[in-house]
Amino acid sequence: MAHPFVLALIGGGLVGLAAVLMMGLNGRIAGVSGILSSAFTDTSGDRLWRILFILGIAIGGAIPALLSDSFIPPVPDSSTVLVIIGGLAVGIGTGLGSGCTSGHGICGISRLSARSMVATGTFMAAGFVCVYFLKHIFGA
Repeated sequence: MAHPFVLALIGGGLVGLAAVLMMGLNGRIAGVSGILSSAFTDTSGDRLWRILFILGIAIGGAIPALLSDSFIPPVPDSSTVLVIIGGLAVGIGTGLGSGCTSGHGICGISRLSARSMVATGTFMAAGFVCVYFLKHIFGA
């Protein structure tokens, strides 16, 4: 099995390639939260590629399990309630911030967007604060 650093490098490269292809071939930013929400609400006939994009993410995540007999998916050690609360908080945050990590952090920063740099700094800082509180204050 390849070293985790190599796997992360390959994965990051593929994410970057997908963002470039999305912009080059479709003229759109690969912001997953916008793609996901529009897959359910768009009525302009622009829905098919959004659904295929989301399916591609799911299929891509399933590939390791399909290619390996010994693959064991990681299981979060958090309660289901905390995972649901976290998911809702991320969803609300992407709405308030007009985008998510893929839209702002990957696509926006690469375009030198000041708004995306501020948004990325804000959600990274919020993540650091949350981890600090959960680990050091609440002992979770």
